[in-house]
Amino acid sequence: MKVLLHILFWLAAVGSVTSSIYCAMVLVAAVRFGLRRRREQSAPADFLPPLSVLKPLHGTEPGMERNLETFFEQDYPDFELLFCARQESDAGLQLAREVGKRYPHVDAKYVTCGEPMPKFHNAKVFSLAKLDSVARNDNYITSDADVRVVPNYLQRMVQTLKDPHVGLASCVYLGTAHEHAGFASRLDAVGKSVEMTSGVLVADMIEGTKFALGATMAVRRKSFQDVGGFDELGQFYADDFVLGNRLAAQGAGVLLATHVIRLMVQDSPFWLSFRNQLRWMQSTRRSRPWGHLGSGLTFAMPFGLVGLLWGVASGHVVVGLLWLVTAVVNRWLQAGAILRVMGDPEWMRGAAIYPLRDFLGWMLWMGSYGGDNFYYRGKIYKLKDGGRVESPD
Repeated sequence: MKVLLHILFWLAAVGSVTSSIYCAMVLVAAVRFGLRRRREQSAPADFLPPLSVLKPLHGTEPGMERNLETFFEQDYPDFELLFCARQESDAGLQLAREVGKRYPHVDAKYVTCGEPMPKFHNAKVFSLAKLDSVARNDNYITSDADVRVVPNYLQRMVQTLKDPHVGLASCVYLGTAHEHAGFASRLDAVGKSVEMTSGVLVADMIEGTKFALGATMAVRRKSFQDVGGFDELGQFYADDFVLGNRLAAQGAGVLLATHVIRLMVQDSPFWLSFRNQLRWMQSTRRSRPWGHLGSGLTFAMPFGLVGLLWGVASGHVVVGLLWLVTAVVNRWLQAGAILRVMGDPEWMRGAAIYPLRDFLGWMLWMGSYGGDNFYYRGKIYKLKDGGRVESPD
Protein backbone atom coordinates (compact mmCIF):
# COMPACT_ATOMS: atom_id res chain seq x y z
CA MET A 1 0.00 0.00 0.00
CA LYS A 2 2.86 2.36 0.85
CA VAL A 3 4.42 1.85 -2.60
CA LEU A 4 1.08 2.54 -4.30
CA LEU A 5 0.67 5.76 -2.33
CA HIS A 6 4.14 6.86 -3.38
CA ILE A 7 3.27 6.16 -7.04
CA LEU A 8 0.03 8.13 -6.77
CA PHE A 9 1.76 11.05 -5.06
CA TRP A 10 4.56 11.39 -7.59
CA LEU A 11 2.24 10.87 -10.55
CA ALA A 12 0.00 13.65 -9.29
CA ALA A 13 2.97 15.87 -8.43
CA VAL A 14 4.74 15.53 -11.77
CA GLY A 15 1.55 15.99 -13.76
CA SER A 16 0.52 19.01 -11.71
CA VAL A 17 3.89 20.66 -12.25
CA THR A 18 3.91 20.04 -16.02
CA SER A 19 0.31 21.19 -16.47
CA SER A 20 1.02 24.31 -14.41
CA ILE A 21 4.08 25.12 -16.53
CA TYR A 22 1.95 24.60 -19.62
CA CYS A 23 -0.78 26.88 -18.24
CA ALA A 24 1.81 29.61 -17.64
CA MET A 25 3.05 29.20 -21.22
CA VAL A 26 -0.52 29.48 -22.50
CA LEU A 27 -1.05 32.70 -20.56
CA VAL A 28 2.11 34.24 -22.03
CA ALA A 29 1.19 33.05 -25.54
CA ALA A 30 -2.33 34.46 -25.15
CA VAL A 31 -1.00 37.89 -24.17
CA ARG A 32 1.43 37.77 -27.11
CA PHE A 33 -1.39 36.84 -29.50
CA GLY A 34 -3.69 39.51 -28.08
CA LEU A 35 -1.12 42.27 -28.55
CA ARG A 36 -0.41 41.15 -32.10
CA ARG A 37 -4.12 40.87 -32.87
CA ARG A 38 -4.79 44.40 -31.63
CA ARG A 39 -1.92 45.75 -33.71
CA GLU A 40 -2.98 43.97 -36.89
CA GLN A 41 -6.67 44.80 -36.51
CA SER A 42 -5.82 48.51 -36.39
CA ALA A 43 -3.61 48.28 -39.50
CA PRO A 44 -5.21 49.28 -42.82
CA ALA A 45 -6.46 46.47 -45.07
CA ASP A 46 -4.72 47.85 -48.15
CA PHE A 47 -3.83 44.57 -49.91
CA LEU A 48 -6.94 43.54 -51.83
CA PRO A 49 -6.06 41.23 -54.75
CA PRO A 50 -8.78 39.28 -56.59
CA LEU A 51 -9.69 36.17 -54.59
CA SER A 52 -11.21 32.78 -55.26
CA VAL A 53 -13.05 31.35 -52.25
CA LEU A 54 -13.11 27.55 -52.37
CA LYS A 55 -15.84 25.77 -50.42
CA PRO A 56 -16.17 21.97 -50.66
CA LEU A 57 -19.63 20.72 -49.65
CA HIS A 58 -21.10 17.38 -48.68
CA GLY A 59 -24.71 17.39 -47.52
CA THR A 60 -26.27 19.91 -45.21
CA GLU A 61 -26.69 20.45 -41.48
CA PRO A 62 -28.56 22.80 -39.12
CA GLY A 63 -27.28 26.36 -39.34
CA MET A 64 -25.52 25.83 -42.66
CA GLU A 65 -27.74 28.30 -44.47
CA ARG A 66 -26.53 31.11 -42.23
CA ASN A 67 -22.94 29.89 -42.58
CA LEU A 68 -23.19 30.22 -46.35
CA GLU A 69 -24.91 33.61 -46.18
CA THR A 70 -21.97 35.11 -44.32
CA PHE A 71 -19.72 34.37 -47.30
CA PHE A 72 -22.05 36.11 -49.72
CA GLU A 73 -22.08 39.15 -47.42
CA GLN A 74 -18.35 39.86 -47.64
CA ASP A 75 -17.16 43.44 -47.92
CA TYR A 76 -14.54 42.82 -50.60
CA PRO A 77 -14.09 44.42 -54.03
CA ASP A 78 -13.29 41.40 -56.23
CA PHE A 79 -13.94 37.79 -55.26
CA GLU A 80 -15.64 34.70 -56.58
CA LEU A 81 -17.37 32.01 -54.53
CA LEU A 82 -16.80 28.47 -55.78
CA PHE A 83 -18.81 25.56 -54.38
CA CYS A 84 -18.19 21.89 -55.14
CA ALA A 85 -20.05 18.71 -54.20
CA ARG A 86 -19.83 15.17 -55.50
CA GLN A 87 -23.23 15.19 -57.19
CA GLU A 88 -25.61 17.85 -58.49
CA SER A 89 -28.28 16.43 -56.17
CA ASP A 90 -26.18 17.10 -53.05
CA ALA A 91 -28.32 18.94 -50.49
CA GLY A 92 -25.47 21.28 -49.56
CA LEU A 93 -24.91 22.32 -53.16
CA GLN A 94 -28.62 22.89 -53.67
CA LEU A 95 -28.74 25.02 -50.53
CA ALA A 96 -25.77 27.09 -51.75
CA ARG A 97 -27.61 27.73 -55.02
CA GLU A 98 -30.73 28.87 -53.17
CA VAL A 99 -28.70 31.21 -50.97
CA GLY A 100 -26.85 32.54 -54.02
CA LYS A 101 -30.11 33.63 -55.66
CA ARG A 102 -30.51 36.23 -52.90
CA TYR A 103 -27.12 37.74 -53.76
CA PRO A 104 -27.14 38.14 -57.57
CA HIS A 105 -24.29 40.66 -57.40
CA VAL A 106 -21.88 37.99 -56.07
CA ASP A 107 -19.95 35.95 -58.64
CA ALA A 108 -20.73 32.38 -57.57
CA LYS A 109 -20.18 29.09 -59.37
CA TYR A 110 -21.44 25.63 -58.48
CA VAL A 111 -19.60 22.55 -59.77
CA THR A 112 -19.48 18.81 -59.16
CA CYS A 113 -16.50 16.48 -59.00
CA GLY A 114 -18.05 13.01 -58.86
CA GLU A 115 -16.95 10.30 -56.45
CA PRO A 116 -13.31 10.46 -55.30
CA MET A 117 -10.85 8.30 -57.20
CA PRO A 118 -9.26 5.44 -55.20
CA LYS A 119 -6.08 7.37 -54.43
CA PHE A 120 -8.14 10.21 -52.93
CA HIS A 121 -9.08 8.90 -49.50
CA ASN A 122 -9.69 12.52 -48.52
CA ALA A 123 -12.85 13.59 -50.37
CA LYS A 124 -12.41 17.23 -49.35
CA VAL A 125 -9.08 17.39 -51.19
CA PHE A 126 -10.73 15.80 -54.23
CA SER A 127 -13.24 18.66 -54.23
CA LEU A 128 -10.44 21.21 -53.82
CA ALA A 129 -8.69 19.77 -56.87
CA LYS A 130 -11.84 20.36 -58.92
CA LEU A 131 -12.24 23.89 -57.56
CA ASP A 132 -8.59 24.61 -58.35
CA SER A 133 -9.25 23.70 -61.98
CA VAL A 134 -12.05 26.29 -62.37
CA ALA A 135 -10.73 29.13 -60.16
CA ARG A 136 -9.84 32.30 -62.08
CA ASN A 137 -7.51 33.76 -59.42
CA ASP A 138 -4.19 32.65 -57.96
CA ASN A 139 -4.92 33.71 -54.37
CA TYR A 140 -7.31 31.37 -52.55
CA ILE A 141 -9.34 31.41 -49.40
CA THR A 142 -10.43 27.88 -48.51
CA SER A 143 -13.19 27.23 -46.04
CA ASP A 144 -15.17 24.36 -44.56
CA ALA A 145 -18.96 24.33 -44.63
CA ASP A 146 -19.30 24.70 -40.85
CA VAL A 147 -17.41 28.03 -40.76
CA ARG A 148 -19.29 31.26 -40.01
CA VAL A 149 -17.60 34.60 -40.62
CA VAL A 150 -18.01 38.39 -40.35
CA PRO A 151 -18.11 40.84 -43.32
CA ASN A 152 -14.42 41.83 -43.11
CA TYR A 153 -13.20 38.21 -43.02
CA LEU A 154 -11.74 38.20 -46.54
CA GLN A 155 -10.12 41.60 -45.99
CA ARG A 156 -8.33 40.48 -42.83
CA MET A 157 -7.32 37.00 -43.99
CA VAL A 158 -5.79 38.10 -47.28
CA GLN A 159 -3.49 40.62 -45.57
CA THR A 160 -1.35 37.66 -44.55
CA LEU A 161 -0.43 37.10 -48.23
CA LYS A 162 0.83 40.65 -48.68
CA ASP A 163 4.37 39.34 -48.16
CA PRO A 164 5.23 37.42 -51.37
CA HIS A 165 7.32 34.98 -49.34
CA VAL A 166 4.24 33.78 -47.38
CA GLY A 167 2.65 30.72 -48.94
CA LEU A 168 -0.15 30.04 -46.46
CA ALA A 169 -1.89 31.43 -43.40
CA SER A 170 -4.61 29.88 -41.27
CA CYS A 171 -6.39 31.01 -38.14
CA VAL A 172 -7.75 29.76 -34.84
CA TYR A 173 -11.46 29.47 -34.27
CA LEU A 174 -14.11 29.77 -31.62
CA GLY A 175 -16.07 26.54 -31.37
CA THR A 176 -19.70 27.60 -31.17
CA ALA A 177 -22.52 25.25 -30.27
CA HIS A 178 -25.95 26.00 -31.68
CA GLU A 179 -28.42 27.70 -29.37
CA HIS A 180 -30.25 24.58 -28.16
CA ALA A 181 -27.33 22.15 -28.41
CA GLY A 182 -26.79 19.63 -25.63
CA PHE A 183 -24.01 19.58 -23.07
CA ALA A 184 -21.84 17.15 -25.06
CA SER A 185 -21.74 19.56 -27.99
CA ARG A 186 -20.90 22.46 -25.70
CA LEU A 187 -17.98 20.51 -24.28
CA ASP A 188 -16.84 19.78 -27.83
CA ALA A 189 -17.13 23.47 -28.74
CA VAL A 190 -15.10 24.73 -25.78
CA GLY A 191 -12.49 22.07 -26.49
CA LYS A 192 -12.13 23.33 -30.05
CA SER A 193 -11.78 26.87 -28.72
CA VAL A 194 -9.44 26.34 -25.78
CA GLU A 195 -7.54 23.06 -26.12
CA MET A 196 -6.80 23.53 -29.81
CA THR A 197 -5.97 27.24 -29.58
CA SER A 198 -3.77 26.78 -26.51
CA GLY A 199 -1.57 24.27 -28.30
CA VAL A 200 -1.44 26.36 -31.47
CA LEU A 201 -0.47 29.59 -29.70
CA VAL A 202 2.21 27.90 -27.59
CA ALA A 203 3.67 26.15 -30.65
CA ASP A 204 3.68 29.40 -32.60
CA MET A 205 5.43 31.16 -29.70
CA ILE A 206 8.12 28.52 -29.28
CA GLU A 207 9.02 27.55 -32.85
CA GLY A 208 6.80 29.48 -35.22
CA THR A 209 3.99 28.05 -37.29
CA LYS A 210 4.86 24.76 -38.98
CA PHE A 211 1.33 23.57 -39.68
CA ALA A 212 -2.02 24.79 -40.94
CA LEU A 213 -5.56 24.64 -39.60
CA GLY A 214 -7.89 23.62 -42.39
CA ALA A 215 -11.12 25.26 -41.24
CA THR A 216 -10.03 28.24 -43.30
CA MET A 217 -6.78 29.16 -45.04
CA ALA A 218 -5.40 31.98 -47.15
CA VAL A 219 -3.17 30.13 -49.59
CA ARG A 220 -1.59 30.63 -52.99
CA ARG A 221 -2.48 28.32 -55.86
CA LYS A 222 1.22 27.52 -56.25
CA SER A 223 1.50 26.28 -52.65
CA PHE A 224 -0.55 23.17 -53.38
CA GLN A 225 1.79 22.20 -56.19
CA ASP A 226 4.88 22.92 -54.12
CA VAL A 227 3.98 20.12 -51.68
CA GLY A 228 3.22 17.49 -54.31
CA GLY A 229 -0.19 18.53 -55.59
CA PHE A 230 -3.69 17.39 -54.72
CA ASP A 231 -2.96 13.76 -55.60
CA GLU A 232 -0.41 13.65 -52.79
CA LEU A 233 -2.45 15.60 -50.24
CA GLY A 234 -5.49 13.43 -50.93
CA GLN A 235 -3.75 10.45 -49.30
CA PHE A 236 -3.77 12.12 -45.87
CA TYR A 237 -6.57 12.60 -43.39
CA ALA A 238 -4.99 15.76 -41.91
CA ASP A 239 -4.23 17.33 -45.29
CA ASP A 240 -4.08 20.79 -43.69
CA PHE A 241 -1.29 19.78 -41.33
CA VAL A 242 0.69 18.15 -44.14
CA LEU A 243 0.27 21.19 -46.39
CA GLY A 244 1.49 23.63 -43.75
CA ASN A 245 4.23 21.36 -42.44
CA ARG A 246 5.73 20.71 -45.88
CA LEU A 247 5.61 24.37 -46.86
CA ALA A 248 7.38 25.32 -43.63
CA ALA A 249 10.03 22.65 -44.24
CA GLN A 250 10.66 24.13 -47.69
CA GLY A 251 11.17 27.58 -46.20
CA ALA A 252 7.89 29.03 -47.46
CA GLY A 253 6.28 31.38 -45.00
CA VAL A 254 3.49 29.79 -42.97
CA LEU A 255 1.66 32.18 -40.66
CA LEU A 256 -0.95 32.13 -37.96
CA ALA A 257 -3.41 34.90 -38.76
CA THR A 258 -4.90 36.90 -35.89
CA HIS A 259 -8.39 36.95 -37.38
CA VAL A 260 -10.76 34.62 -35.49
CA ILE A 261 -13.64 32.75 -37.13
CA ARG A 262 -16.46 30.69 -35.68
CA LEU A 263 -16.64 26.95 -36.17
CA MET A 264 -20.23 25.83 -35.68
CA VAL A 265 -20.59 22.60 -33.69
CA GLN A 266 -23.63 20.45 -34.37
CA ASP A 267 -25.84 19.06 -31.63
CA SER A 268 -24.77 15.44 -31.28
CA PRO A 269 -25.26 12.71 -28.69
CA PHE A 270 -22.25 12.11 -26.49
CA TRP A 271 -21.17 8.88 -28.19
CA LEU A 272 -21.12 10.50 -31.64
CA SER A 273 -19.35 13.63 -30.41
CA PHE A 274 -16.76 11.46 -28.64
CA ARG A 275 -16.17 9.34 -31.76
CA ASN A 276 -15.68 12.39 -33.97
CA GLN A 277 -13.20 13.97 -31.53
CA LEU A 278 -11.38 10.67 -31.13
CA ARG A 279 -10.89 10.52 -34.89
CA TRP A 280 -9.05 13.84 -34.79
CA MET A 281 -6.96 12.70 -31.83
CA GLN A 282 -5.95 9.57 -33.73
CA SER A 283 -4.98 11.71 -36.71
CA THR A 284 -2.85 14.00 -34.53
CA ARG A 285 -1.08 11.01 -32.98
CA ARG A 286 -0.07 9.79 -36.43
CA SER A 287 0.76 13.23 -37.86
CA ARG A 288 3.07 14.34 -35.03
CA PRO A 289 3.60 11.35 -32.70
CA TRP A 290 6.14 12.84 -30.26
CA GLY A 291 4.27 16.09 -29.79
CA HIS A 292 1.06 14.18 -29.24
CA LEU A 293 2.73 11.95 -26.66
CA GLY A 294 4.01 14.96 -24.73
CA SER A 295 0.60 16.62 -24.78
CA GLY A 296 -0.54 14.04 -22.23
CA LEU A 297 1.35 16.06 -19.60
CA THR A 298 -0.53 19.28 -20.40
CA PHE A 299 -3.85 18.14 -18.92
CA ALA A 300 -4.51 19.16 -15.33
CA MET A 301 -7.72 17.49 -14.17
CA PRO A 302 -6.51 13.85 -14.33
CA PHE A 303 -3.58 14.71 -12.04
CA GLY A 304 -5.83 16.71 -9.74
CA LEU A 305 -8.08 13.66 -9.37
CA VAL A 306 -5.05 11.44 -8.72
CA GLY A 307 -4.01 13.93 -6.04
CA LEU A 308 -7.46 13.69 -4.48
CA LEU A 309 -7.27 9.90 -4.57
CA TRP A 310 -3.87 10.02 -2.87
CA GLY A 311 -5.22 12.38 -0.23
CA VAL A 312 -8.20 10.16 0.59
CA ALA A 313 -6.11 6.98 0.64
CA SER A 314 -3.32 8.48 2.77
CA GLY A 315 -5.54 10.27 5.27
CA HIS A 316 -4.73 13.77 3.93
CA VAL A 317 -8.21 14.53 2.63
CA VAL A 318 -7.91 18.31 2.88
CA VAL A 319 -4.63 18.27 0.94
CA GLY A 320 -6.23 16.04 -1.68
CA LEU A 321 -9.17 18.42 -2.05
CA LEU A 322 -6.81 21.37 -2.40
CA TRP A 323 -4.92 19.45 -5.05
CA LEU A 324 -8.13 19.00 -7.06
CA VAL A 325 -9.18 22.63 -6.56
CA THR A 326 -5.78 23.78 -7.80
CA ALA A 327 -6.26 21.77 -10.98
CA VAL A 328 -9.70 23.32 -11.52
CA VAL A 329 -8.34 26.84 -11.05
CA ASN A 330 -5.50 25.99 -13.44
CA ARG A 331 -8.00 25.14 -16.18
CA TRP A 332 -10.18 28.17 -15.42
CA LEU A 333 -7.16 30.42 -15.91
CA GLN A 334 -6.22 28.75 -19.17
CA ALA A 335 -9.73 28.82 -20.61
CA GLY A 336 -10.47 32.35 -19.44
CA ALA A 337 -7.29 33.73 -20.99
CA ILE A 338 -7.82 32.00 -24.34
CA LEU A 339 -11.53 32.78 -24.69
CA ARG A 340 -11.09 36.43 -23.75
CA VAL A 341 -8.21 37.04 -26.13
CA MET A 342 -10.29 35.46 -28.90
CA GLY A 343 -13.15 37.81 -28.16
CA ASP A 344 -15.74 35.29 -26.95
CA PRO A 345 -18.59 37.29 -25.31
CA GLU A 346 -19.58 34.19 -23.30
CA TRP A 347 -16.06 33.43 -22.09
CA MET A 348 -17.13 32.95 -18.45
CA ARG A 349 -19.58 30.20 -19.36
CA GLY A 350 -17.00 28.41 -21.46
CA ALA A 351 -14.32 28.73 -18.79
CA ALA A 352 -16.67 27.37 -16.14
CA ILE A 353 -17.12 24.01 -17.90
CA TYR A 354 -13.62 23.69 -19.26
CA PRO A 355 -12.28 21.57 -16.37
CA LEU A 356 -14.74 18.86 -17.45
CA ARG A 357 -13.57 19.19 -21.05
CA ASP A 358 -9.96 18.95 -19.89
CA PHE A 359 -10.70 15.57 -18.32
CA LEU A 360 -12.59 14.48 -21.44
CA GLY A 361 -9.62 15.63 -23.54
CA TRP A 362 -7.35 13.38 -21.50
CA MET A 363 -9.72 10.44 -22.06
CA LEU A 364 -9.62 11.13 -25.81
CA TRP A 365 -5.84 11.31 -25.66
CA MET A 366 -5.72 7.93 -23.95
CA GLY A 367 -8.21 6.52 -26.45
CA SER A 368 -6.10 7.69 -29.39
CA TYR A 369 -3.59 4.94 -28.52
CA GLY A 370 -6.27 2.26 -28.68
CA GLY A 371 -6.09 1.60 -32.43
CA ASP A 372 -5.73 3.07 -35.89
CA ASN A 373 -9.12 2.31 -37.44
CA PHE A 374 -11.69 5.08 -37.66
CA TYR A 375 -15.18 5.46 -39.08
CA TYR A 376 -15.92 8.31 -41.46
CA ARG A 377 -18.88 8.86 -43.80
CA GLY A 378 -19.94 5.23 -43.93
CA LYS A 379 -16.51 3.59 -44.30
CA ILE A 380 -13.80 2.21 -42.05
CA TYR A 381 -10.33 3.67 -42.66
CA LYS A 382 -6.92 2.93 -41.19
CA LEU A 383 -4.37 5.59 -40.26
CA LYS A 384 -0.74 4.86 -41.08
CA ASP A 385 2.50 6.51 -40.02
CA GLY A 386 2.64 10.18 -40.96
CA GLY A 387 -1.15 10.40 -41.12
CA ARG A 388 -1.62 8.60 -44.44
CA VAL A 389 -4.94 6.84 -44.85
CA GLU A 390 -5.09 3.24 -45.97
CA SER A 391 -7.80 2.14 -48.36
CA PRO A 392 -10.82 0.62 -46.59
CA ASP A 393 -10.59 -2.21 -49.10
